[in-house]
Amino acid sequence: MTVGLRQTWALAWRSVTGVARLPQAWFPALFFPLVLMAIFTGSFASAPGGIPGFPPVRSFLDFAIAGAVLQGVLIGGTTAGAAFAQDIEGGFFDRLVASPTSRTSILAGRLGGSVALAIVQALLFIGIALVFGASIENGLPGLLAVLAIGALLAVAAGGLGIFLALRTGSAEAVQGTFPLFLIMLFFSGVFFPRETMDGWFRAVADANPITYVVEGMRKQIVGDAQAGSTLTAIGITAGLAAIALGGCALAFRRRIAGAT
Repeated sequence: MTVGLRQTWALAWRSVTGVARLPQAWFPALFFPLVLMAIFTGSFASAPGGIPGFPPVRSFLDFAIAGAVLQGVLIGGTTAGAAFAQDIEGGFFDRLVASPTSRTSILAGRLGGSVALAIVQALLFIGIALVFGASIENGLPGLLAVLAIGALLAVAAGGLGIFLALRTGSAEAVQGTFPLFLIMLFFSGVFFPRETMDGWFRAVADANPITYVVEGMRKQIVGDAQAGSTLTAIGITAGLAAIALGGCALAFRRRIAGAT
């Protein structure tokens, strides 16, 4: 293993253990998606087959899993950005920059930790849903596709959080973006299918990229997976990840230049 990879691994492990030691950091990303999944499943259990336009699914719980995974990833991205901002506020970032640590490892380590936590969250949500009777109709390939899309989304969300941390240097400013994620979630197909929407709400959901990401994940679970929807979800998350990584690189250079 090269020096750069060892440094990336060490920083990724630090980010994971740092979050694990702080319940206030990981609790929201676990609690809120699970609670919403339970509430919506309990409230709309009869929606499949009972609401006109609702796609054929085995149960509403199957339908809700993808939304819970996506919520956890987005909340985790905010957490990663806030933790990075705390490193900046506390001076740890400056010490890393002044040390022989690879500049790439500083960013890659934090993003790697964000991806690892997203995968753990996704497996936990899916495992809990399976215990309560859900199923992944596409089996292991479907599970792997969901994890791959979730990992790419974690890079995008974590990258956005890190970009904001580098630009503002404030954990509070990063956490202040959480309402934006909530708006994107509620004005999308995360909690209910687009087929049941109409008017301006449907138009907003159609234009929201999060809709196509969650639909790509969901179809792997409910058994209606198509190459087009899966590739669309992967393409959107990969594009968002690329934009976020580019923004992080530019913001990193500006902060380093401003410190010298």
